[in-house]
Amino acid sequence: MKIFPAIDIKDKKCVRLVKGDFDNKTEYEMSPVDQAQKYKDHGFLNLHIVDLDGALSGNTINLDIIEKIVINLDLKIEIGGGIRNFESIKKYVDVGAETIILGSAAIKDQNFLKEACLKFPNKIALGLDAKNGFLCVSGWTESSNKATIDYLKEVNDYGVSRLIYTDINKDGTKSSPNFLETVKIAEVSNSPVIISGGVSSIADIKKAKDLNNKNIVGIIVGKAIYDGDIKLEELAKELNA
Repeated sequence: MKIFPAIDIKDKKCVRLVKGDFDNKTEYEMSPVDQAQKYKDHGFLNLHIVDLDGALSGNTINLDIIEKIVINLDLKIEIGGGIRNFESIKKYVDVGAETIILGSAAIKDQNFLKEACLKFPNKIALGLDAKNGFLCVSGWTESSNKATIDYLKEVNDYGVSRLIYTDINKDGTKSSPNFLETVKIAEVSNSPVIISGGVSSIADIKKAKDLNNKNIVGIIVGKAIYDGDIKLEELAKELNA
């Protein structure tokens, strides 16, 4: 199972939100590039990055930071946050991002998701961010009134490279991921699924592995690292366990 340490960027800093609330955030001293270097030093090759400025503005605000991380550190990056057009996708592809995560724009316009998968084969991931079973959009500030499973069934054959499922009620809370709902998503999805939101300890990583679901291929770890609940040395051992 792949482990994706997370970096959320706002105002050029590493931050973490609680349940996607921009008014409930913690800023950390380390810069995104330095944090990425720290992850690489511990053996992590895959990173999950969210441009929170981009999520709010719809622009590739922190493209320069992503480029530095990819070029200087040679890491595999999945990047999301406000990617709403082909131009933005191309910018991230051109600086070497491995995977581009489409969320709100894909939910609001299924045809955009379909065309993106055709134009950028094996590059597009679908971010499904849900609260109480319904998808949320626009930086999690509004509900789409669309049931997660229903939407997934409608776009299941578009050819996304991976699916990232986040339970917003869990994100940033360190209260363990919503494993039950993630398994339901994985059973429906034609694409590999990554667990996101709420990882609190190494026990959550072990539980994800013990799900024994071949379609669940990775897990994202964020706030628990920054707050010291999970030591990188300990997490790194799970890479090859």
